[in-house]
Amino acid sequence: MTTRHLSELNPDVNRREFLKFLGGGLLVCLSPVSALAQESGRRGTLHELPTDLSAWIHIDADGHVKVFTGKVEVGQNIRTSLAQAVAEELRVPFESITMVMGDTDLVPWDMGTFGSRTTPTMSPQLRKMAVAARELLVETAAQRWNIDSSKLVASSGKVTTPDGQKFITYANLTRGENLVESVPGDPPLTPATEWKIAGTPTPKVNGLDFVTGKHQFPSDIVRPGMNFGAVLRAGGYNAKLESIDTSAAEKIPGAKIIRDGEFTGVVADSAFNASRAVAAIKAKWSIPDQTSNQGLFDYLKANPDGRSKPDHQTGSVADALSSADVKLESRYTIEYIAHTPLEPRAAVAEWTNGKLTVWTGTQRPFGVHEELMQAFQLSPKQVRVIQPDMGSGYGGKHTGEAAIEAARLARAAGKPVKVTWTREEEFTWAYFRPAGLVEIKAAARHDGTLVSWEFHNYNSGPAAIDTPYEVENQLIQYHPSKSPLRQGSYRGLAATFNHFARESQMDELAHELNMDPLPFRLKNITNPRLKAVLQAAAEKFRWESAKSSPERGFGIACGTDKGGYVATCAEVSVDSSTKRVKIRRAVQAWECGAIVNPDGLRNQVQGALVQGIGGALFERILFSNGRIENPRLSKYRVPRFNDTPQIDIVLLDRKDLPSAGAGETGIVGIAPAVGNAIFAATGTRLRHMPLTPENDMIAS
Repeated sequence: MTTRHLSELNPDVNRREFLKFLGGGLLVCLSPVSALAQESGRRGTLHELPTDLSAWIHIDADGHVKVFTGKVEVGQNIRTSLAQAVAEELRVPFESITMVMGDTDLVPWDMGTFGSRTTPTMSPQLRKMAVAARELLVETAAQRWNIDSSKLVASSGKVTTPDGQKFITYANLTRGENLVESVPGDPPLTPATEWKIAGTPTPKVNGLDFVTGKHQFPSDIVRPGMNFGAVLRAGGYNAKLESIDTSAAEKIPGAKIIRDGEFTGVVADSAFNASRAVAAIKAKWSIPDQTSNQGLFDYLKANPDGRSKPDHQTGSVADALSSADVKLESRYTIEYIAHTPLEPRAAVAEWTNGKLTVWTGTQRPFGVHEELMQAFQLSPKQVRVIQPDMGSGYGGKHTGEAAIEAARLARAAGKPVKVTWTREEEFTWAYFRPAGLVEIKAAARHDGTLVSWEFHNYNSGPAAIDTPYEVENQLIQYHPSKSPLRQGSYRGLAATFNHFARESQMDELAHELNMDPLPFRLKNITNPRLKAVLQAAAEKFRWESAKSSPERGFGIACGTDKGGYVATCAEVSVDSSTKRVKIRRAVQAWECGAIVNPDGLRNQVQGALVQGIGGALFERILFSNGRIENPRLSKYRVPRFNDTPQIDIVLLDRKDLPSAGAGETGIVGIAPAVGNAIFAATGTRLRHMPLTPENDMIAS
């Protein structure tokens, strides 16, 4: 399969010119509809999709297929899985598909790539277009041959008669003609049980380019005559500039100081000189006293940001609690953590005849497009955002800071400028996963039946806040707080913390009832999909024979969010003298409907689990008085190779169900499973994430 890098395209080429470049062929459009655009953590707003089309496919005169989508590739492998879905429905070889992604001049508007929405929303949309294209091609062939279209077969990029004696390729059908089809409804899609391309472990598109270094990430983009930029950062959050002296910076050869209101930056002939120059600027800042890690959780509870209201309420938790056999009240906390993407923010900006083109790594090309329009008072046609496949995001690249900075510097310098954030800038000036506090009151009967569940989340967020367990009396609330740090989306959002608190509480209830945590959960679950993953994980882990000791503990957890179902079992060792914890083994069962690419899915689920180890055990942002105290990898620990346990992934392929996304929910199970395993070994219930922030040791 071939893919022409979007970074190679002329920035002055728009959609109309690009179609001319493609030549004659088949253009398929979905009838325009309104889409509810909702970013993680924000209210949804209506956004009208383009009136000419909402998504489209182009079949070249040579039979090659180009598929256009506003979704972007950030390492989750949707460039491959979406191509599989189109190839399946269009009945063409996978290798004939090229995905054109994340270029605001070439693709339809899209709200962004987040929330595990690509597979359940974009994939069906593209599949419908592919079906419509196939049906139109078959009908066109039938008209040419004067034969009933129902008797023809489409496969391998051609239409064939039943006896196989006569065929015509898609290329021959489309050559010299522009055939347009509007798709008003929902054409029938191929059942997963009949998939031949989708559902298979197709290798990653252009995988060789990534391992050989041929692929150009946003930070690799080079434009003719390009300079390099750096930005003067404030001395802390909410700081005010009192004085500035740029004389030393101005003496550095090849460097130019750019002042634009409160913005100060440097443009130079090399990244090294730009860095030297900005470091030579002497700035004095006044920084007000601000909240620190100390007292953070009391601060979050005491500083609401808007009114709280019951997100879910049934029965009477107070009455049920008063008459319950076993009652448990607990408090859980979680620190801010950083996304730590492999590639920090980067952007290249170029102004040409009043038009701004920016190459940048973002999960929301059209969101950054709008930010640039607003920042520079430009019309939509005056801005183009191109997103080359980037080095991860994890929900941390929804905003366009580097793009705006590069554009400001490029406009002032009169030439293209690249801005690449340092690791310290990424740690300090990007947003964080929210810290939070959860308070739970739960109760059960002696037989293990849950009777009351009261759950309050402060600041962390409402993702997966509802309990998947059957309980008659519930009160579940999310309480927004005034955050002392900039916060935003993260892989899984608050689902990780809400699962940690809920599954820890369930585990403790089981122990209070003197019940095994697995049967206790199963007793209170009616959802067959959640039961299935829980039983699959337990079977693979051999839960029945897992007996904890002071040196070895076993834990289990489960949950669901965004259409995915997960269950995780963990085995930990605990050194009796040092209290050092190490995860030895993890089994994770996963189900998200019909599997589009089992290898890609396995990678996603395993990667989420490994990333979750960091937040579970040691990742945390330390801050005080407006400054981050650990803004580099030497002070902020992420999972290393030696932190990775033996991992077994069990995939449940439900071909009878629609495919759901898998990018996020796989992260939620490891923290509670490990916390429960530590409790099983030591009798110590850890209610704070990270569990072992100091040298992997349990706090005494």
